[in-house]
Amino acid sequence: MIPVLGLVVGVVAGLVLHPTVPLWLQPYLPIAVVAALDAVFGACRAALDGVFDERVFVVSFLSNTVVAALIVYLGDQLGVGGQLSTGVVIVLGVRIFANVAAIRRRLFGA
Repeated sequence: MIPVLGLVVGVVAGLVLHPTVPLWLQPYLPIAVVAALDAVFGACRAALDGVFDERVFVVSFLSNTVVAALIVYLGDQLGVGGQLSTGVVIVLGVRIFANVAAIRRRLFGA
């Protein structure tokens, strides 16, 4: 449950501190957040399955976030940033929902 605690602390810190995001970073931040959420829900699922590894979580968290941002950056350079952003959100959204479904099945047996 460490990933969930980290997520809660991060959300609370963001609400309290009201950070400003530089203009150049704004197109990439939502994609990075979705990629990070994918890693967090994957970590929760792994923890419930008893196979959680901190090293795998950190690598997954960082690599998901960086790769998603690079894909959006590449799309911006090619002039199709919106389409690639949508694609990234769909792929990561499917993974998030699959992890949430597995967590639900594990916790509630349904």
